[in-house]
Amino acid sequence: MTFFNISQTFLKHRVRHWSANCQWTRSLTVSHTLFPCRGLSTDGSTPRPQISEDSIEVFSHVYPRDDMTNVTAKILSKVGCQLHNRPHHPLWLIKEHIKDHFYRSYIGRTGNPLFSVHDNLSPVVTVEQNFDSLLIPPDHPSQKNYYLNCTHMLRAHTSAHKKELLCSGLDCFLLAGDVAVLFESAGRRTPQKQETHTLETVKLVEFDLKQALTHLMRHLFGEDRNPIRWVDCYFPFTHPSFEMEVRFQGDWLEVQGCGVMEQELLCSAGAGNKMGWAFGLGLERLAMVLNGFLLLSFLQPLSKYPPLFSDISFWLPAEGYTENDFYDLVRSIGGDLVREELLSSNLILFSYSPRTKRVSHCYRVVYRHMERTLTQEEMHIIHGAIEQAAEKELGVQGRY
Repeated sequence: MTFFNISQTFLKHRVRHWSANCQWTRSLTVSHTLFPCRGLSTDGSTPRPQISEDSIEVFSHVYPRDDMTNVTAKILSKVGCQLHNRPHHPLWLIKEHIKDHFYRSYIGRTGNPLFSVHDNLSPVVTVEQNFDSLLIPPDHPSQKNYYLNCTHMLRAHTSAHKKELLCSGLDCFLLAGDVAVLFESAGRRTPQKQETHTLETVKLVEFDLKQALTHLMRHLFGEDRNPIRWVDCYFPFTHPSFEMEVRFQGDWLEVQGCGVMEQELLCSAGAGNKMGWAFGLGLERLAMVLNGFLLLSFLQPLSKYPPLFSDISFWLPAEGYTENDFYDLVRSIGGDLVREELLSSNLILFSYSPRTKRVSHCYRVVYRHMERTLTQEEMHIIHGAIEQAAEKELGVQGRY
């Protein structure tokens, strides 16, 4: 999840005047990694992406393939799941909790939220949106992504929508998806500020940024529960830039990046008389950390319905088998019904046959529905599909 005081966050629409000709813009972006959505958990209401020899179709738009095309059918099958919009899903719960925090904390004079919410934007963006609009240079490592063709790609961050929302006239907005200023005409860039900013104004913006994000972390982790520190870092679209770290289980855990938005980005969006800050964080990391803390009642339990268990045992092929391939296959077929946090640790039996020199693995798969009790019959259908796919796709020999 990525949050900006102008994009993917849920803060009330807010513009501050720091001087007669200065305004403050904020954005919040929220993003999360694409996960498989094949199986019973998908309702099929959204047209599934299609890939052919000459073109790729995503959400009824057709994109001709060219030399830049590198997206695969497997990756496309994960597009459109929108876990952050599925009621009661852990990512949805955290998104709504963050949204509630900003709705309550940032209110305009009329009593309405300052921040607007945008959580259903297409994951397909132009290369210009994803890179050029954010001042990311052509040789930056982030250029390595999934491309539909030379002009369109799957967004690498929800910040790709920042310029279009700024151009639409928004000052404060929250973005969620499947990952008053004084200006100087002849200033110079330093580690503390940009060319067109005064150090005093940057410090005001930086203070407001860190205060807002500290309040958010206290809201999520609990008041004064965990120490917080700030580390200087680099992002192409902010300067100065910082990472927030929270003390977790004896180590410092990086939870989000942030910074003062590059003035060139604001100028290109027609908001050159404003100054803003931005931050981004991942829903998955927050979900895992918050579950580890056992602090938030809104995350527990993930499901009130009982789990079902089923084992799968097979002989491994002579070569080419990896556990990650098996986990990916189970997640792909079982979808949200498979308990993700239990799967990776469920190799319950490892055996070796001296006579045949073969290795056998046995796994326990845990199934649980978020909204109702899962039946044995439903589980057996899914488990049977996993057994068949494992033999066909991974080359294993079943022992069931």
